[in-house]
Amino acid sequence: MLVRLLYASRAVDRIDEPLITSILEKACAYNAAHGLTGILCTSVEGGVFLQVLEGGRAAVNELYGLIQRDPRHRDVTLLDYAEIGERRFSTWQMGNVNLSRVNLGTILRFSESPVLDPFQLSGKTALALLEELMASAAQVTRDCG
Repeated sequence: MLVRLLYASRAVDRIDEPLITSILEKACAYNAAHGLTGILCTSVEGGVFLQVLEGGRAAVNELYGLIQRDPRHRDVTLLDYAEIGERRFSTWQMGNVNLSRVNLGTILRFSESPVLDPFQLSGKTALALLEELMASAAQVTRDCG
């Protein structure tokens, strides 16, 4: 059974390139070993993460539990959880979007302000934003090698 989990969290410390690199390196290794795919969206200005995880129910649930206990995150909030027939982010073991590099019009299509606050979005809206960002793959900066 495949599931998709979407969550938001606030960064404990400032989001910077070393933090993102560290998260992505660990995510790539973990996700490859557990059959997970997804995308991580970071907002330096807002100090928030928005992430989709896809894979088997047990693997996704286990990883979400690890994220909830990760000292780099606080206010980890589940936005959406669904059983799915197929993955939407199947080509990304862990893609990354830095919102500071995204056209503000794209963010404003889904958000009240140009600084994304995923805690103010419905799960459906947050997922639509991530799908839009993934579709314009120029915004997605890296994936596992």
